[in-house]
Amino acid sequence: MHRPERIAETLREEIAQIVGFELEDPRLTLVTVTEVRVADDLRDASVYVTVEGDEKEHAKALVALRHAAPYVRKQLGFALNLRHTPALHFVRDTVEERASRVDALLEGIGSERTKDDRTDEGGRMNAEGD
Repeated sequence: MHRPERIAETLREEIAQIVGFELEDPRLTLVTVTEVRVADDLRDASVYVTVEGDEKEHAKALVALRHAAPYVRKQLGFALNLRHTPALHFVRDTVEERASRVDALLEGIGSERTKDDRTDEGGRMNAEGD
């Protein structure tokens, strides 16, 4: 693993601890840090987070995280021995949302196929039945 990837994983663990246990903002109770991507020069880090709840709660949590970013960065500086602590940019992680949408679409296709299979058995001949 390359250095930026190792640092990103360490940052993810530390940020998750800080957000989960040190920040007492009620808007951050349902926030999960899923991934951190660090620029090659280690000056910037994109912190991907998921939030349980609706769009309003997502927006509130991101505002709270952006407000807390300087504090989180300062705590990271104390915890990690880095020459420069990267600037943190909190981003909504939509991977899980997209995955659940794909799952729902696949379930819909599966139920349509099951319905079509029952229709084929109920009277129509399929191509293989000749």
